[in-house]
Amino acid sequence: MTIHREGYKIIAVSILIFAAINMLSFYFFNDDMRWLALLILIAGIGLLIFIVLFFRVPNRNLTFEENKIIAPADGKVVVIEEIIETEFFNDRRVQLSIFMSPVNVHLNRAPVSGTVVYNNYYKGKYLVAWHPKSSTLNERHSIVLENSNGLILVKQIAGALAKRICNYALPGRNLKQGEEFGFIKFGSRVDVLLPLDAKIEVKLGQMVKCGITVLASFN
Repeated sequence: MTIHREGYKIIAVSILIFAAINMLSFYFFNDDMRWLALLILIAGIGLLIFIVLFFRVPNRNLTFEENKIIAPADGKVVVIEEIIETEFFNDRRVQLSIFMSPVNVHLNRAPVSGTVVYNNYYKGKYLVAWHPKSSTLNERHSIVLENSNGLILVKQIAGALAKRICNYALPGRNLKQGEEFGFIKFGSRVDVLLPLDAKIEVKLGQMVKCGITVLASFN
């Protein structure tokens, strides 16, 4: 396991704040209040562990299959439905949404190999990530990947806690399946917009792993 580069600054600042708070608490609290200083210490250690784990990048054996669409995020499948997509395709697509809780790994990987033909950032609200309108109203960053099987749209969507979406998929970039293209900080959601004839291979409520779980197959 390694730590994602997006976490370096946050972890360093958190350690400094943690150290300062605990030095002050042990200095100012007398023996009768020492239990409170210890409580602050324990709570601080727990928070530091959570922050470090949030930015973890576990070692995984990724799935590489040309005709498969692989999960771009860890989390729970919360939506599988046919919609009218109006951002890029302007036609009917199958939307598959993955909710990422704060305890999930939060880096995002390309679900297919392909060329980035579209990349756009939208300012928006911070509705909870499982809200039905979060796909169109929340802050989000969309990319479209094109290969011989067609076009796939992937949306990184901010949630109630997520305040920053990191996206590295510049237009014209060739991404390999499983290659990292972004990171969302502190809870979020990722939508994948698929062709209508794609064969869905997951179910609502299923937990999926980024870069490993097969979401669907091209026909």
